[in-house]
Amino acid sequence: MTPVDTAVIGVGHQGRWHADKFAALDEARLVAVADADEARCNAVAADLGVEAVTDYHDLIGRVAAVSIATPTPSHFDIATTLLDAGVHVLIEKPLASTIEQARQMVELAEARGVILQVGHLERFNPVVMAMAPHVSHPEFIESIRVAPFQPRGTDVSVVLDLMIHDIDLIHSFTRSRMSHLDAVGRAVFTDHLDIANARIEFESGCVANVTSSRISLKKERSLRIFQPHAYISADLLAKHSTMYRKRDDQEVISPEDLEIHRMEAGPSDALLHQARAFLDSVSGGAAPLVTGRVALQALETAINIAERIDLR
Repeated sequence: MTPVDTAVIGVGHQGRWHADKFAALDEARLVAVADADEARCNAVAADLGVEAVTDYHDLIGRVAAVSIATPTPSHFDIATTLLDAGVHVLIEKPLASTIEQARQMVELAEARGVILQVGHLERFNPVVMAMAPHVSHPEFIESIRVAPFQPRGTDVSVVLDLMIHDIDLIHSFTRSRMSHLDAVGRAVFTDHLDIANARIEFESGCVANVTSSRISLKKERSLRIFQPHAYISADLLAKHSTMYRKRDDQEVISPEDLEIHRMEAGPSDALLHQARAFLDSVSGGAAPLVTGRVALQALETAINIAERIDLR
């Protein structure tokens, strides 16, 4: 595979990680990093031995693909400029600040025939990849995602910052659209929602109870899925999951009547896998796990949740 000329736009906390991964991959040739903060841009560029660019427009015509890791409000302007120029884009979640912006980005990428992949990183979590083939017809899903407060990411609500990861996963498991929604939440440390809970009903009949908080004293990312004859419990941080399954048509009277299948996932670099998958798609491989259109569905649900809470 011929290395793809790439650049990373926005090299703050998350973007620096993106730059490191692209620099490490044989499938990529990291040409430059771009950031409006000249000092930060120069420092990262010097560390990686690439060019520093303060205006992302200067990348047009020089790279085939970019990773955008800037604050969400800037996604639309940067992505549409590059997509329109025929550049493939990997963009951090959420895709955009509004549904209309996201829809325009998706339609532009499709019209230009370029890849628009969205960084819903949990899709590359090895425990998610191990359990996904066993999820068939979920009827009830419970997810909990909580973390200690960090100023980073507070330009959007906890729904768009954290909960959207689980919304994307749940959509991928149900393969269904939302039919009904109830939600509650509060702003605590910021001007946006810092804690939220949503009960989502899907056209498939599945019900999901989703909780996210960025004001916890601990980190937790757990997922529980109930479906006919099986229950799957996953710890997305510890990277292990367990499936309890009914044996054929046997009546369950005691725990001994259940098959227990433990799915352990070893150390894995999800961000590296995501970058490699993006480059593979750019080079004509499989379509991204999370295309712009797939991410649009998650964003629509997330914004509906946030707006439902704001109406109360």
